[in-house]
Amino acid sequence: MDAPGFTASLVAGGVAGVSVDLILFPLDTIKTRLQSPQGFNKAGGFRGIYAGVPSAAVGSFPNAAAFFLTYEYVKSLLHTDSTSHFKPVKHMLAASTGEVALWAWRRGHVVDSWQSAVCGAFAGGFAAAVTTPLDVAKTRIMLAKAGSSTAVGNVLSAMHGVWRSQGLAGLFAGVLPRMAAISMGGFIFLGAYDQARSLLLEVGRKSP
Repeated sequence: MDAPGFTASLVAGGVAGVSVDLILFPLDTIKTRLQSPQGFNKAGGFRGIYAGVPSAAVGSFPNAAAFFLTYEYVKSLLHTDSTSHFKPVKHMLAASTGEVALWAWRRGHVVDSWQSAVCGAFAGGFAAAVTTPLDVAKTRIMLAKAGSSTAVGNVLSAMHGVWRSQGLAGLFAGVLPRMAAISMGGFIFLGAYDQARSLLLEVGRKSP
């Protein structure tokens, strides 16, 4: 990856990460409160849904920047000679980086910003729905009183406890705001990144 590409990926990745946190932080707060054993209202309801967003945004910039630097580096590896002995390794790297980069390489053309955004939204929404019971268990463990059986951190035990007390509805508490947040997050994350990176590279080409 050349210097302009490195800088563009670094800045665009950070911008994408901060954008997601600033826009979607309230949905994550609402989801967590819906999963609370106290109930939504007692856990805070709609009060203070932006509490803690500055620290989350500050932390998301370097994390997202590092993610996309890795993403672009792996994509550059995939454009090397496909007949090499490292072809199986490239497949694994592409898969670990994400279906969008594997898809772009196999099709042989650049993925548009809106295509990246849509892929991110669908992938994120599906993953959010499937893993909601695990997220509920994590929330219960985090909110459990010290010394209780739930506080030990056994995920399966926590899920079983929710199932016994609240059934399927309890295991999927907060699924809609979680799907909305992660789908929109994937849409904004990949879409904003591709758009910002394209603009930065274009500005770099025009600069003397």
